[in-house]
Amino acid sequence: MQCIDTEPKPEYEATFHLPLPTAAAPDPHRRSICSNCHRPNTVCLCHVLPIEPIETKTKVFILHHPHETHHKLSTTPILTKTLLHATAVTGRRLRRVDLSSFIDRHSPKPAAVYLFPPSPSSPAVNISDVNLTELTENGERELVLIAFDGTWKHAREMVKASEEILSDFAIRVCLGIVDENVSGGSIYDSELILRKEPFSGCVSTMEAVARALSVLEPNGFEIETKLIGILREMVRLQAGFLKPAKPRPKLLKKVKAKEKMEKDNCSLNA
Repeated sequence: MQCIDTEPKPEYEATFHLPLPTAAAPDPHRRSICSNCHRPNTVCLCHVLPIEPIETKTKVFILHHPHETHHKLSTTPILTKTLLHATAVTGRRLRRVDLSSFIDRHSPKPAAVYLFPPSPSSPAVNISDVNLTELTENGERELVLIAFDGTWKHAREMVKASEEILSDFAIRVCLGIVDENVSGGSIYDSELILRKEPFSGCVSTMEAVARALSVLEPNGFEIETKLIGILREMVRLQAGFLKPAKPRPKLLKKVKAKEKMEKDNCSLNA
């Protein structure tokens, strides 16, 4: 004998709704970012940035290493914000497509220079010795300045990877003498070392572009002064959040050992 279920069945399956996830509350400790210069409000540079970007005859193209894009002291974002005809592309080597989108297709082939110190295999012309009239054919060709933003090691790799393209149309120029046997200073000498340069003669990307434009532009001195002023303020603000650099323990031991040796030598010679 079979029992027959006389209970009425529902016409559809019951649906169980899970509670919707609530939006996470904003972190009160997260730094607020300026919507204009895109820097933390505590080190905002809007008060020194020009109201209107500085117009230059020279177009500035910066190849920005991927690692450098996350560095808090990278000067490339400030450069592209300050100069009207400046653009940056993130990458490890220069590509023709990067330049083709930046250069006016209707103008003659541009006169281009790229900033990097000389090497035994790749000499460089001092930028002060460049004949701009001849290079631009009396202004018929637009002038493009190419710079590489990265650590010294990365910048050297970027230039090496890009030289095949650069050799077709660009001249390698430098700002002066770079001595790899002499230790470099920080961005403007200070007891607060913000970012130590590897060799004497090396400078930040912003300072390098400022010094180059001081030669390439008719009103170059004014442009250089403005850019250097912004860089100085950037360093001043950042310095307020850093502690004075202390020598490493190993380095201290070496210094003390050297001082003791010199003292012993003096005693023997007395």
